[in-house]
Amino acid sequence: MKKIRIDGALSRRQWMGITASGLATGMVPFAGWADSRTSSTTTTRQTSTAALAVTGISGKKVVVVGAGMAGMTVSKYLRLWGGKGLEVTLVEPDLLYTSSIMSNLVLNGSRNITGLQFSRDALTKQYGVIRKSGTVAAVNPGAKTVTLSDGSSLPYDRLVLAPGVSFDDAYGLTQQDYDTRTPHAWRGGDQTTLLRQQITAMQDRDVFVMTIPKAPYRCPPGPYERACVVADHLKTTGHSNSQVVVLDENPFVQAERHTFETAFSGLHANVIRYIPNVTGLQIDPVTRAVTYVDASGGTQIVNAKVVNPIVPHRAAGSESGGWLAQAGLANSADGRWAMVNVLSYESTASGATGIHVIGDASSCGMPKAGHVANQEAKICADAIVRLMTGQQPDPQPVANSACYSPITASSASWLTAVYQYDPADKRMKVASNGGQTVINGVAATPTEAASVSQENFKDMGTWFTTLMKDVSA
Repeated sequence: MKKIRIDGALSRRQWMGITASGLATGMVPFAGWADSRTSSTTTTRQTSTAALAVTGISGKKVVVVGAGMAGMTVSKYLRLWGGKGLEVTLVEPDLLYTSSIMSNLVLNGSRNITGLQFSRDALTKQYGVIRKSGTVAAVNPGAKTVTLSDGSSLPYDRLVLAPGVSFDDAYGLTQQDYDTRTPHAWRGGDQTTLLRQQITAMQDRDVFVMTIPKAPYRCPPGPYERACVVADHLKTTGHSNSQVVVLDENPFVQAERHTFETAFSGLHANVIRYIPNVTGLQIDPVTRAVTYVDASGGTQIVNAKVVNPIVPHRAAGSESGGWLAQAGLANSADGRWAMVNVLSYESTASGATGIHVIGDASSCGMPKAGHVANQEAKICADAIVRLMTGQQPDPQPVANSACYSPITASSASWLTAVYQYDPADKRMKVASNGGQTVINGVAATPTEAASVSQENFKDMGTWFTTLMKDVSA
């Protein structure tokens, strides 16, 4: 059975280089969402042209809900590693996958949404995944069925949920506000294009305000990356007297702290104003006035030209009355996330045997990010195949998290970490290359690039291409 491992002798910088060069395709990860909708429920069946493993599995059915990075990856590898006797049905309402990775570069015109869209056809044509267009209405763990919005029902032996996240109504804003005038653009698609249009319309001395919710949130370095990209764009288009105000509900930068604090105080010092420990956020969607309470307890108001509220989010379906909540699977203390056994990503909720949750919807100790979602999917696929062949999941899974962050239109940084299963806490934790999570009493930490460079920016493009080939080809 394929193991998701990284050679402990490799440095993290070497791993980033291997990933960028395309030599680690089989174990590399990512994330994304889609916005091209289908108008009816359809089922597509094809036979596989790939060489599938011979495992002895026969007559077993796995239903996968959600075809983002986690859902697509787990579907592909269940077929590759499970063999032709394992039927995999992928439920997703969207025809195309739209990547949120690299979508911040849409904001400065370096990329466009069309260039971030990918077909899911290879899952069917090459790997024999059955695709069914639709959305989930209910999960019945006792009957082992998934009911779709059209009333149809799918039986399963194992169910893999990769629904991604949904975004709360927050700060006085609604879903309609996000779609039409104050986009969070934290899912690649129409909101990204709308935010790009709003930024393009800014004039010198205008103010761009971005908010960051308390962790955990999707893509920890993403908001700070976005602030840098927008600041760089304003400067290079003759609007260097404009401001980018970052209102962070967290006490400090949540990822690549050295890189972004250096960028905020150095390269983009005259444009970016970073304000941590913000509370009491309120946004007027019409006037774009942003009210907040600062760390000293004072109430402040910023009048913005563009407001980009990255609002709190949760596992899709975990909202009150949602299908994930009704099935009892949103079982974190706050009811926002699905708790899982990270050896298999099987839900720890009562009565949820055979139900696995991967990607941003799960809580496992690793960050909510596309690269991580792909790693979780492979660990989950490996565990399911083992379980179906009378084995136990790998007791010591290892995963890698890696990402690049553009700082300007031509330079970037990177962040990487190795995660090791910690049997004491039953969570995934950052580990050293030797597999230790604690070294001389100090917890291991992720590694970020020593400097921002054009070489990193070039590697970022290769890295992205490699990731997308792994999940969609």
